[in-house]
Amino acid sequence: MSDLDSITIPHDYDPRQDKGEFMNSVMQAYFRRELLNWRAELLKESSDTIANTLQGTELQKPDLTDRASEETDHALELRTRDRERKLINKINKALARLEDDDYGYCEETGEPINVARLMARPIATLSIEAQERHERKERTMRDEE
Repeated sequence: MSDLDSITIPHDYDPRQDKGEFMNSVMQAYFRRELLNWRAELLKESSDTIANTLQGTELQKPDLTDRASEETDHALELRTRDRERKLINKINKALARLEDDDYGYCEETGEPINVARLMARPIATLSIEAQERHERKERTMRDEE
């Protein structure tokens, strides 16, 4: 159990309006709750999909078109689950950063990440400026290939 579990978050709390210290304990507890809820939702969806896929998989359909359609749907579902698995891994890393008091700070510059950015993308590890530099560098490298 985390120390953040014992912190009460006001029902109308909005970290963008918090005038206290950046990543104070209430703000940390808020983002921890959001990350845990997001992870729980993804895990539930994944469990539901697995149950439905196992129940509904009829890859032995006699009609080739039906079977091909079923296999395509199944492959798409597996790709989606793989993306969600990677997202859950990023959520777990964000939770670890919260425990280490590193959450909310840019990995590249050490500066605080804008709270609005964290609300939009709670797993963000780079400030908007650092992310843009990173993307420009990737585009340049891709263009040179």
